[in-house]
Amino acid sequence: MTRLSRDDVVKAVDRADDVTIAQIIETGATVEELTEAQAWLANDEPMINDLRPLAQGRVRELVDILSELEQDDDEQGPAGPGSGSAIS
Repeated sequence: MTRLSRDDVVKAVDRADDVTIAQIIETGATVEELTEAQAWLANDEPMINDLRPLAQGRVRELVDILSELEQDDDEQGPAGPGSGSAIS
């Protein structure tokens, strides 16, 4: 198992900025661990139903980083018509 590269992270995580990408790489995680973290975030109920232990170690670190990224996206809200300032 090889560690994540910048390209791996960019392909797997939409909207990740350079700081987030660096944080993810610094965990020393593998592609498989990133995939598992994303699965936990997407829907933890099936994971629990499969009797999998809660995320631990590097997977837990990735879950924390990715959930913070999701929170930032939620706070910014959707960008659409009327979301900018009006020019008179």
